[in-house]
Amino acid sequence: MEGNLRWTLITAIAPVAWGTNYYVTRAFLPAGEPLYGAAFRALPAGLLLLAACRARPHGSWWWKSLVLGTLNMGGFFALIYIAAQRLPTSVASSVMATSPMVMMLIAWGLIAERPRPAHLIGAGVGIGGVYLMLFTGATSIDLLGVGASIAAMLMSSCGYILAKRWSAEVEVLASTSWQLIAGGLLLFPLAAAVEGAPPHLDGAAVLGFGYVTVVATALAFAAWFAGLRHLPAATVGLVGLLNPVTGVLLGTVIAGEALTVKQLCGLALVTIGILLGRPVLRRWGRSHGTTSAARDQGGRPGVRASESACKVPPA
Repeated sequence: MEGNLRWTLITAIAPVAWGTNYYVTRAFLPAGEPLYGAAFRALPAGLLLLAACRARPHGSWWWKSLVLGTLNMGGFFALIYIAAQRLPTSVASSVMATSPMVMMLIAWGLIAERPRPAHLIGAGVGIGGVYLMLFTGATSIDLLGVGASIAAMLMSSCGYILAKRWSAEVEVLASTSWQLIAGGLLLFPLAAAVEGAPPHLDGAAVLGFGYVTVVATALAFAAWFAGLRHLPAATVGLVGLLNPVTGVLLGTVIAGEALTVKQLCGLALVTIGILLGRPVLRRWGRSHGTTSAARDQGGRPGVRASESACKVPPA
């Protein structure tokens, strides 16, 4: 149980960081060039993690990195950049909260990880809260921005489950760095062809990209993929509901966006949805607690017994 709580807290770093990313993108980064914005986010973060783990792809991970880099990084970053520029912080982050249900269904089909009733109920309650926050706000809704958010959510949900399916083959930091580098290398030539010369970055934009690269990308994705390795996909998806909670609160406190009574009710439902997953986590921890140590020591197929510098250390 303590191990599962530890990995849940580590995983929570990701959605909280992503929730802040919407405001930083909207407030400090150049608008109208989502491909360059995504490339500037992905490639430096991947190189930073590669310098930390010093491991290159091998075997099938050359093409797996390309697939995951496209789904989780390249296409996802470009779409989410568009969403962040066209939608209020609270709305942009709220759309992504539908991912728990999608992740559960994809995990059921791809890795035979059947969701538990409490997970489904928690996801349903949380998504209900998302709809309250999304469609009852005081600001108008940009349909292109919402469409970009939905496409990003579907693309990343599929990529996350594929990453979980293949995660036993390599360490977390290594696979995360390869995905980010692959996504960045795909984005730069596409950005040059579509958007022309790179945008001029002032001091605020440089600092903004620094935060997005280190905190909202390198640290966040390493924490997220570590959680996917150690926890059920359904539990990770529910933790991801912290994304809209962070986005709504940050948009209200810093960006001065209006927060209606219905949005507050939606925020409460999202919180309840997360809490509904906790009893399942405890039961899962009790039933698997006796084998977690063996798994960490190499009992799980495909994982070396020795700890590597590329594996995210316990908190």
